[in-house]
Amino acid sequence: MNPKIIVGCLPIWEGKVMIAKRGIQPRLGLWNLPCGFMETHETVETGAVREVFEETGSEVELLRLHTVYNLLHEHQVYLIFLANMKSDYFETTFESTEINLFTEESAPWSEMAFNSSTFALQNYFDDIRTGNTQVHFGTYQQK
Repeated sequence: MNPKIIVGCLPIWEGKVMIAKRGIQPRLGLWNLPCGFMETHETVETGAVREVFEETGSEVELLRLHTVYNLLHEHQVYLIFLANMKSDYFETTFESTEINLFTEESAPWSEMAFNSSTFALQNYFDDIRTGNTQVHFGTYQQK
């Protein structure tokens, strides 16, 4: 089976991260970074920006690749970019029922939809403390 590529962003506004509550399955009602499947004939960068806009109505400017996350049992690879929001504008869509800006302390850690987003967020907040700018690589294999 060929791997599926999921692209998305960790959108930042004034030191806070935008996270959306999922309005669709899987994991309906849980929080996630705006991410989704790459479409035919688009780059990973274009796809990541598109996913943010489709899920939140927000426009972002990509900074750099932040996370490469392998979800082995699902044959998926996540590419998550750090991105600055161009404004504080966002709106719910059919894919998101609630959107908010979070600090590390206020993030909905126990209500995250996917471990790929948790991995990216934890590393982002660690990077803020340490000044790290390297890409984070992670792998999850269901037991």
